[in-house]
Formats: sequence, C-alpha cells, structure tokens
Amino acid sequence: MSERRRVDIVVVGAGPAGLAAAAAAAARGRRVLVIDQGLRPGGQVWRHQSEAELPARARTLMVRARNAGATFAAEARVVDINSAHELIVDFRGRIAPVGTESIVLATGARERFLPFPGWTLPGVMGVGGLQALYKSGLRMTGKRIVIGGTGPLLLPVAAALAHAGADVRFVAEQAGAAALLRFGASLGFSPAKLLEGARYRGAFLSTPYRTNSWIVAAAGEGRLRSVTVQTGKRQVEFDCDFAAAAMGLVPNAELAQLLGCVMQDDAIGVGALQETSVAGVFAAGECTGVKGDDAGIAEGEIAGAAAAGDLRAARHAALVSRRDAGRRFGARLATTFAPRREVLTLAAPDTILCRCEDVACGAIQPEWSQRQAKLWTRVGMGVCQGAVCGPACSAMFGWQGNAVRPPLHSPAVGGWSESLTHEG
Repeated sequence: MSERRRVDIVVVGAGPAGLAAAAAAAARGRRVLVIDQGLRPGGQVWRHQSEAELPARARTLMVRARNAGATFAAEARVVDINSAHELIVDFRGRIAPVGTESIVLATGARERFLPFPGWTLPGVMGVGGLQALYKSGLRMTGKRIVIGGTGPLLLPVAAALAHAGADVRFVAEQAGAAALLRFGASLGFSPAKLLEGARYRGAFLSTPYRTNSWIVAAAGEGRLRSVTVQTGKRQVEFDCDFAAAAMGLVPNAELAQLLGCVMQDDAIGVGALQETSVAGVFAAGECTGVKGDDAGIAEGEIAGAAAAGDLRAARHAALVSRRDAGRRFGARLATTFAPRREVLTLAAPDTILCRCEDVACGAIQPEWSQRQAKLWTRVGMGVCQGAVCGPACSAMFGWQGNAVRPPLHSPAVGGWSESLTHEG
C-alpha cells in the first residue's frame, strides 16, 4: 500500500453534484480531492470526449472547480474504508489511503434492470448504457434500435441517437398515458422542462413513442436479432441491432452504507445541510434520491459549503429553494414511473436473474428471505455484489438492499491523473 495522502475534503463523484461541491469547498480555501471512475469529470450525465461538447453550465462548473484549486483523480475508486475519515482508494492499480476531515458523497445513480427472456444477450443494455457508448464514440449511423423503459431519460437518449443517424424504430414507455398527463400537468410551473421534453420528442418525431408499452423478450443466437414489445393489448416484433431496456434509476449508496450512513428507502438520508447521520460525511445529487441535474447542483453547492464550514452560504435561500423544488420533482418521478406489475413478472424460470453467479429466476422461491436465497443460490454474491440483480430482487421479491462488504469495486490497473482538465 502506498504512502498516505491527506486533504481537507474528499468528494466522491465528479458529476454535476460532485463538481458543484468541489467548486464550493475549494473556493473557501479547502484542499479538495475529487475521486471519480471516469476518464474526465462530468459523470454519466456530462460524459464527453472534449469540453467543447459540454453545455455551458458544465463548463462553468469545471472552470470554477479548476480555478479554485480542486484536484481530480481520474479512473479512481474507493474500495474500502479505515474509518469515516480515511478512505482506501484504488488509483488505477495503486492502492493508497486518503485521510480527510470531511467527505461529500456524490456517487449518483445506476439503472434498474428487470429480467426478461433474452435480456443477457449481447446488444441488450441499459438506456443510459447505450447513451454512454454513443458519447464514448460508438458509431450509430444506420443501427436499428428499440428503446424500452420508463422515465424522462428515454426522450433525450432517443433524440441523441436519432441525431447520430440511428434508425430508432420504437420507444416504449411502460407508464400509462393518464399518469404521464398528470406528470406533465405537474410541470406547469416548470415550462422549461416541458419545452425541453417537446424539443427531444421533435428530434425523433417519425418514431412511434407509446405509453403502456414495454419489451417482453429479446431473441438471437449469440447476439441480439430482435425484440418483442407489448404495446397495449398486442405484441409487435422488431428486428434490431441494439435494445436499450431499463426501468428507471436507483441511487448508488454502497459507500454510504459502508460508512454507516442511515438510509431512507434506497437513498442516502440527509438533513438540511446535506449532512448524513455520520459526522463529517455529506451527500448530494442522485445518491440522495433521483431528482435531476439542477437540484443535484444545488445540493452539491450546499454540501460543499457546509463541508467547508460556511453554514451561512449553505443555507442560502435560492439554493435551498432549488433543492427543495428538485425533491418535489423527484417524488413525482418516483410515483409516475414506478415499475408496473407486468414488468416485474416477465422472467421465465430459466431467465438469468444474477449474471455474476448464473442464478436463474426459477431457482428462487418467492417466500424465501434474502438470506435464504443467498445461502442456497449465491444470488447477489458475485463480483458486482448485487449492483445489477439487487434492485431487481428488491422490486420483485420485496427484499432489502444487499449487505455491503469491501472491496466495493474490482481493482483497476495503470496510473492516475490529478488534473481537472485531464483528457486521458
């Protein structure tokens, strides 16, 4: 293990919330280290090849953090803890403890996958996963794509892929039309969100976008060839090269659990200053509940200021208002786009549930407890430690999230960078 490093504040995650927290804390004279698994700051939301591709808001946050002196560790990840004030970090294969006075968790969220026949075929992936591949440089021209899932993410992904020249053949939203209308009506005080949604829909206007619809099966020999979509009372088969299928997002809270933070449902519980139940540990962004970029940035600003000891700035009325509005929006998201009963029961007995341990759905008895299932089948005990199958099991069987144990991630290899403008 390499020699210890020490900073004032560690921010885990360089998405919108993490960058805002880093900028706020560093601007108050704190030594800030931002740890992120990506090659560049921006997280999943602002994944990019060069800063010129980014929206102005993203560039502004990066410049603020850089000018304030924040340090960014690329392709780095926390694998364990010695205490609430010392993290064990894998800097691309070089393991080193990092001591700190405060931690801001901005670990984001991941996609919820629910099993259906054929979902493990190459070519089937998450909605955000396909977006990430495109942003990383995968050519989409002429690729036949079906998107199925739930939530507002479907629209920008479909729009981006259509703009990239893909043949987006169908977009299936599992929520009902009435629920979407109520959700749209609730945005009456946020016309910008309505206009943004309309602009995205206009980008793939020739593609059917249907409510009460979901992917029920994928087929192919060694690779995806087609998917079957339930739309209303009928089923339609589409030939395709890629299927993007995920049922919303769930917070990444494993590090918070390892630190001993109290959870609220699936998210990290926080107070008025984004403080967790563990002294010196704060949290911001989607890990405290899915609510969108704007609220995540506000939470990051509050958390960064609070971690730096500037409680007056952390209580700034405009920030609190943006944060609270985002939380209300997040509550509406959760209600509108909750997975429906039909998508929870698509798997056949031989459909794989836990990919790491090759456990089929038929191996699980619904009356089992989570502990029974783990002892008898090893479900959730593979290398991802339930990151994929855990949310599915919670939704399908009502189990609580997997118990977290180190290491949190598999080791990486290579060196590491300390530049907020690192370009790989």
